[in-house]
Amino acid sequence: MPATYTRPHGTRYLLAAYDVQTDCLWGSIHPRQTWSEVLDFLKTLRRRYAPEIPLHIILDNRGSHKKPEVMAWAKAHRVRLVFLPTYSSYLNRIECHFTALRKFALSGRYFTDHAAQNAAIQNYLTYRAALKNNQPSKPS
Repeated sequence: MPATYTRPHGTRYLLAAYDVQTDCLWGSIHPRQTWSEVLDFLKTLRRRYAPEIPLHIILDNRGSHKKPEVMAWAKAHRVRLVFLPTYSSYLNRIECHFTALRKFALSGRYFTDHAAQNAAIQNYLTYRAALKNNQPSKPS
């Protein structure tokens, strides 16, 4: 984005997860990143796997990730939240996937609203998933 870029409609947050075993990437976009959005996203992730399979999820140290309600839910549902040390997000394996997402979905494009931007991000995630399933489809 140019230095003069403004955000007349505010910002959005991409909550994303990367499965290192299957090389799958998922994400959902929210107007805020409060503990309730984080908890909803964790619940969505939990439903993707059998309840007897423990999940280990790496997170940054954002306060919304450490809310007591989030921590209690994680403990009750076999989800281990692993927090990265401050200023070390590069250790999280999902970070390198954001570069590709930015390049293929966002770079050089100016979106008129959040719906168009969200669609571009979701199209990239769908395209990437189709490649992983050997069913390439053209992104829109």
